[in-house]
Amino acid sequence: MAPGALIDESSQTPLPQVKNADAPRSIFPDGIRTSGQHPPLYDALKPYSEFPKEITGPTLWKKEDYENSPERWTHPFTDEEIQELSDTADAFIASGTPLTGISKSNFPLPNLGKVLETLREDLLNGKGFILFKRFPAGEWGPLKNAVAYMGLGTYIGYFVSQNGLGHVLGHVKDVGDDATQIDRVRIYRTTARQYFHADDSDIVGLLCVHRAKEGGESDIVSIHNVWNDLQKNNPDVAELLTQPIWYFDRKGETSVGEEEWIRNPIFYIENGGQGRVYCKWDPYFVRSLTRFSDKGLIPALSDEQKHAMTVLEETCQKLALHMILEVGDIQFTIFLLFLEDIFFDYGSLLPRPKADGLFLSMIARKRRGEAFRLTTLHQDVL
Repeated sequence: MAPGALIDESSQTPLPQVKNADAPRSIFPDGIRTSGQHPPLYDALKPYSEFPKEITGPTLWKKEDYENSPERWTHPFTDEEIQELSDTADAFIASGTPLTGISKSNFPLPNLGKVLETLREDLLNGKGFILFKRFPAGEWGPLKNAVAYMGLGTYIGYFVSQNGLGHVLGHVKDVGDDATQIDRVRIYRTTARQYFHADDSDIVGLLCVHRAKEGGESDIVSIHNVWNDLQKNNPDVAELLTQPIWYFDRKGETSVGEEEWIRNPIFYIENGGQGRVYCKWDPYFVRSLTRFSDKGLIPALSDEQKHAMTVLEETCQKLALHMILEVGDIQFTIFLLFLEDIFFDYGSLLPRPKADGLFLSMIARKRRGEAFRLTTLHQDVL
């Protein structure tokens, strides 16, 4: 569901996976930070009766809280922070260390790192989103952008691979894929409209590298606000979304013996820790499964499920905070559903709209725990 290519998959081999001494063995038993599409541990899923009727606390916010106060959720990089980031990126490149070997220990940010730690706390246990500005994406070029961006990411979490090819950094851009072939392509590689979605991840980030002539907007909405609205206005839909009756397409990214789909709930509760409500959702990965349901291999979507999908999208649209990403903006989010608008370019002289992607994994808090075998955090870039 997330961007999965450092470079075009059709012409390049995946980057080598790198063993990391600081990769926690409780999360990464082989010492390699990898992601994957895994089914939940079904006996650890909570029934609807154990979900909160209403969520309160700092992770709950409404668009009215922030739409006229951008200073509350933006952090423009200072000249000093940019210089520190630039110097560290240059030193890392000069060291010859492969990009997949980047870590906090070899990407020191003594001053900016302290800022990132503070902002990370608000990201994880506060409103769950922040927009950095003034990242010099238009000045540094692809390699330095990638190094600096991944270096920043090491202060947020652990990066892991994004797909079956082992890519750890990807581009979000139109490469001409046929958007009607939703069982074969990733929508972020087309100009097709996206719907609100939440990947199987902790944190999502968007780094704007090039702006399109049209589009490039980003809408975000608090998962916890959506849940409260559903509980108040559509409790039958809320209950249906907590049931593990939703099949998600693996789109061919399977290992030996794995099925081509995963059966999940859309909303689920973290086991242990704070017991937070999480969400995994992408309608394209649900609608693309007709090739299996038509053969009777999995159930077709019921009318109730189709209705729930419509209600969920309409609720997100109603509650969303809208923003437009400019070149050099980095958006990090957690506990959110989000969408990126379709984008169009006119004329060959305009740079194609592009984003870089990075998967990370969170270990600093009790995560979704036992409900899912592996939690990943990813950063998409617009």
